[in-house]
Amino acid sequence: MTSNKLNGLVEKLSPQLAEWAAEHDAENKFVELGYRLLKEHGFFGALVPEALGGLGASLPELCEALRRLARACPATALAASMHSHLVAAVVWRYRHGQGGEPLLRKVAASQLVLVSTGANDGFESNGTLEPAPGGYTLHAKKAFCSGSPVGDLLVTSAVFQHPSDGAQVFHFAVPFSAKGVKVGNDWDTLGMRGTGSHTVELDGVLVPDESITVRRPRAGWPPVWQVVLTVAPPIYMAPYLGVAEAARDRAITLAKRAPRAETALLVGEMENELTAARLAWESMVSNGNDFDFMPEIARADRALVAKTLLAGAALRTCQKAMEVVGGASFFRGTGLERLLRDVHGASYHPMPEKRQQLITGRLALGLEPLAN
Repeated sequence: MTSNKLNGLVEKLSPQLAEWAAEHDAENKFVELGYRLLKEHGFFGALVPEALGGLGASLPELCEALRRLARACPATALAASMHSHLVAAVVWRYRHGQGGEPLLRKVAASQLVLVSTGANDGFESNGTLEPAPGGYTLHAKKAFCSGSPVGDLLVTSAVFQHPSDGAQVFHFAVPFSAKGVKVGNDWDTLGMRGTGSHTVELDGVLVPDESITVRRPRAGWPPVWQVVLTVAPPIYMAPYLGVAEAARDRAITLAKRAPRAETALLVGEMENELTAARLAWESMVSNGNDFDFMPEIARADRALVAKTLLAGAALRTCQKAMEVVGGASFFRGTGLERLLRDVHGASYHPMPEKRQQLITGRLALGLEPLAN
């Protein structure tokens, strides 16, 4: 798929998504209508190669599409990005001869919605696995599950206490239709209120042996994240760049109506922050090299540093947009306060700033990335 085709799809859907955005935020409800639109146009299979039935978008094309979607509806773009970053990891495996074809075909053919169990769950993980006939019984509560109201597969992990090897983390997927899966209704937040990132409770869910894709020690740095942290940040941070760009554009439009003596200076400061955000994001996208890379910790670290830089610059862009407009920005009708609330979500994706700085600092000192 060419970038023009995917961007054309985004342009087609954006007016309707923008019309719904404020309503979803005000009523604190999931962007189900937006998801329905994306499904109808095959967006959830955007990264799946055309040979497997998908749209065949490249990593940069998908990132650009999410950035543009966020300018219409940040919550729709962010929720879709959380699905997309899971697909991206499978695409990398497929491109490198490590399987993944059956799942990619299912995603494209049925527009399956993959749901991530959020934040740092992939490191230490939580929940317990107990041996059961044919597999394990799972008990856990997983927070930040974006898209969970319409999810098909929950991509998650849990802890198994191995009798001789100690605590292990197993990675697997659980169908939302499985017995014991319950989606909560607790996503009541400052921003990104439409992502439906509810807590999912897993009470006695059977996890078959064959569904486990990774088994690793709980302690230490998980090598699988050298892939995940290379391909995922440019995807889930793209919506936040879109939010910052939307705030900038609204501020410019409003400031032109009644410029003050200091307006040009404030706009210049805002432009600098937005440029910094764009440069950080472009660095992440380039670092992913459209899935053509071998996993290495230095590459993952570069993505983490750029993620922190982008999050900070995007937040400062939105704050500066408020300052550019002045007191009028405090009114919800401008839409700026919603964008400011939404952009705060950037801080909580892997890795939060202080943990990133600790990992980066340890690597620079020749230490293991995680202190055990």
